[in-house]
Amino acid sequence: MEPSINVLGDPLESCSQDPVTGFFRNGCCDTAASDQGMHTVCAVMTAEFLALSKYLGNDLSTPRPEFGFAGLKPGDQWCLCAGRFLQAHDEGAAPRIRLRATHRRTLTVVPLDVLRLHALDDPGM
Repeated sequence: MEPSINVLGDPLESCSQDPVTGFFRNGCCDTAASDQGMHTVCAVMTAEFLALSKYLGNDLSTPRPEFGFAGLKPGDQWCLCAGRFLQAHDEGAAPRIRLRATHRRTLTVVPLDVLRLHALDDPGM
């Protein structure tokens, strides 16, 4: 696992324990080489984003009990794939995010200025 550092250079904060999120299901948007999707952006789900994700083939709102997944609803926090977040930004449907809980590896895909456009917790603002 890569060091737990956020996009601001500080220790990575937890994204969500209810529902429990993260590639490692530890509540944080930690990542490693085995995380092909780079689940590193801590986002607050919106109906618009959930609809876009479903349309694009990743249905995050439908419960999947066989995988222990209750489905997400607006207001839930979840570690999104960096590429999907950027795609949602480009489509005008990006959810709000928490920079303090977004892993620094995200910056290899999404520029910090784009992240800041959607940040709920930007200390630079």
